Amino acid sequence: MAKVIIAGVDMVKFSKPGQQEPYRVMASKAIQGAVKEAGIEPMLIEQAFGGYVYGDSTSAQHALYDAFMTGIPVVNVNNNCSSGSTALFLARQAVESGAVECAIAFGFEEMQKGALGSHWDDRESPFGTFLSVLDDKGYPEAPLALRCFGAAGHYYMEKYGASADLFAKVSVKTRNHAMNNPYALLNKPMSVEDVMNDKKVYMDYLTRTMCCPPTCGAGAAVVCSEAFAKKHGINSDVAIVAQAMSTDTPDTWTDPIKLVGSGMTSRAAQSVFEKSGIDVNEVDVVELHDCFTTNEVITYEGLGLCAEGEATKFVNDGDNTYGGKFVVNPSGGLMSKGHPLGATGLAQCYELVNQLRGKADKRQVDGAKIALQHNLGLGGAAVVTLYQAN
Repeated sequence: MAKVIIAGVDMVKFSKPGQQEPYRVMASKAIQGAVKEAGIEPMLIEQAFGGYVYGDSTSAQHALYDAFMTGIPVVNVNNNCSSGSTALFLARQAVESGAVECAIAFGFEEMQKGALGSHWDDRESPFGTFLSVLDDKGYPEAPLALRCFGAAGHYYMEKYGASADLFAKVSVKTRNHAMNNPYALLNKPMSVEDVMNDKKVYMDYLTRTMCCPPTCGAGAAVVCSEAFAKKHGINSDVAIVAQAMSTDTPDTWTDPIKLVGSGMTSRAAQSVFEKSGIDVNEVDVVELHDCFTTNEVITYEGLGLCAEGEATKFVNDGDNTYGGKFVVNPSGGLMSKGHPLGATGLAQCYELVNQLRGKADKRQVDGAKIALQHNLGLGGAAVVTLYQAN
């Protein structure tokens, strides 16, 4: 499979709702930064893909136009929380297919305070079946994402005999990583006791600091072919070697863990490892979709970082942090940066590219050569991307 070069990446520091710049400003800054790092003129970019969830149609054009206006096709991408990595998926696909030599993916979001909610209550919800599954299993009412991931965590504890402090330990690990990331919004260290004693937000176990906060922000990545990189003197030291997107299958409705994308994650991960010929144990660093620490735990197993039901041992052995088998979310993840839906996938890309370039400063994973990205959207889509340092 032909490699697609990451020519340039950039992001803005995420901010709390109400403290952000307009999405147009945030996105244009990230776009301009990625193009500058690529070292090319905007006229050489042939297609653009802009990811976001909350906004009017053609918001991607509005965001791009402050950076440059060259008349190229601009595709607006809404794939729920995986919108940013879906934009990257489309840009990579355009280059890999030979349709273009250079494309840009970007993502942005202006979020509102509080739990995620629907803006389209005058029509049938795409989450009706999700909610009926939880109704049938007797899970308490709550905002959609909180209910889905809260139910999944509870089901995981019951199925595998895990305790809630497993999710607290992940929160602590994540915040420790965030202390070394200037782009992290939340970087104050916590103890397991701090997390466990925080305000309960779902059932009798899920606390506020097991949940990521809503934030606003933007990120961008320029991708190109190897030939284009060579022709224009672009640094070609990081490439996408495999990428896959998976959606739901009928077994999604069988239990709360599958309901939040474990099956999608597993299928997409298996695909990238098969396409690349790289084994999961060769991965050095991972950025995964930790909208709740319950989902980080479930995703360890979905990606194959540990076997099914073995996340407690995986965490207790320190295999999710520095000195262990994998460093998971060295950026601090969504838990520490927040989760501006359209920007999240590009922020993950930014972190992993800098890790593979050896530019992650105090959070650098020693000798990182292979990186794995996972971005999830309920409803559903899981995008898994495998990067390699050349």
